[in-house]
Amino acid sequence: MSGADARAGFLHRRAIVKAIVEVVVLSPALVLPHAAFARQVAPKADRYAAPRAALVAELRDQSRNDAGTTTQLDPAVLAILARVPRHEYVPESERDNAYENRPLGIGYGQTISQPYIVALMTTLAAPRAGQSILEIGTGSGYQAAVLAEARAKVYTVEIVEPLAKQAAQRLQRYPDVRARTGDGYYGWKEHAPFDAIVVTAAASSIPPPLVQQLKPGGRMVIPVGSSFFTQTLLLVQKDANGRARTRQVLPVRFVPLTGGP
Repeated sequence: MSGADARAGFLHRRAIVKAIVEVVVLSPALVLPHAAFARQVAPKADRYAAPRAALVAELRDQSRNDAGTTTQLDPAVLAILARVPRHEYVPESERDNAYENRPLGIGYGQTISQPYIVALMTTLAAPRAGQSILEIGTGSGYQAAVLAEARAKVYTVEIVEPLAKQAAQRLQRYPDVRARTGDGYYGWKEHAPFDAIVVTAAASSIPPPLVQQLKPGGRMVIPVGSSFFTQTLLLVQKDANGRARTRQVLPVRFVPLTGGP
């Protein structure tokens, strides 16, 4: 072997060694333990995914028993509940209970509604993409988030100022949701008329301003009754001539609607 050939062979071997060293030093997959590398590149696991799926399965089973009735849940609404993280709309102390099918306290004497009731009210409101929907009683913001996931434009009003501020922060992820502090009895006249109105507190009677702000062909879902006696969830439908017709859906229990005259 000539001197030139020997030198060429040496340089070739040195280049191979250098390349191996660079791979070992620069590749995190080789340096980090496998589990640590997986945590670095994989999205954080949702530990609430399983209980959320179990809740939706429970609601789906219940809906099968209600097939053909007013209380049958829309499968599209159940798909929304499978996406919306209810645990992010309850206090930290209630997160482990977030996917139980029951209302939970959110402070200031208010509650986040039972998931079944949220699904039913959303089904009755029948939100569609691009529709304008008014919600009265923002609470923690969960119902507004469900409506927003249907790609509706949501206007939501909460009379308890601290809750209104907290909900507005949570709902910033939805560009088509507008939230404000105010007396929901009077609706939100500046953005009326609405395709649907969802009221998440029990009124003693249907507020006339809300009926006025409902579009012809629109739907309002509202619990009516005293907080000390039976309340009834009502579906109010306004026909093309502006006449409102009311249908009773089922007995419910809500916190009272405050404000009004």
